[in-house]
Amino acid sequence: MEQKFYDAMTDSPVVAAVKNFEGIEKCLKSDVKIVFILFGDMCNIGEIVARMKQAEKIALVHLDLIEGLSAHEIAVDYIRKNTEADGIISTRMNMINRAKELSMYTVYRIFVLDSRAYQSIEKQKKQIRADFIEILPGVMPKIIRKINKLSSQAVIAGGLISDREDVIDALNAGAISVSTTNQDIWFM
Repeated sequence: MEQKFYDAMTDSPVVAAVKNFEGIEKCLKSDVKIVFILFGDMCNIGEIVARMKQAEKIALVHLDLIEGLSAHEIAVDYIRKNTEADGIISTRMNMINRAKELSMYTVYRIFVLDSRAYQSIEKQKKQIRADFIEILPGVMPKIIRKINKLSSQAVIAGGLISDREDVIDALNAGAISVSTTNQDIWFM
């Protein structure tokens, strides 16, 4: 992983997760350094990323949420070729692996909904090549601690982060940062 990405994550532990055009406008006014783009389609994702890059933000596209793109590795190639995105987020290991081949930043998103999901992380830990693992929901300090011990990748806590206390709890549990669509937290 490039040191710049890791440093940005540690220097600015709140990641803005934008899910609409209103969120973009608010994000551009914030001091956050990293943005997770959680919406868009094949026609407008280049413009959305360009807005973030003009504001000198590190932009990662959640590939699984971009309308018109498939679950095949060619979608990563499309983002690389047609946008200025620094990296991708995905729940699919094949996408993460392709992005790594293209020297993009990567965040592997995992929903930890039950003990089976946790056990799956345990089984896959040697196969995960992402720069970071994002676990959702991010309001589970005990699970954050366990995954931190289990994985060589730093953990981002995302989902259901609703206030300052959630941010502090996640960071104290070992998360390197939190990602949130809650715009008030972007300005903490």
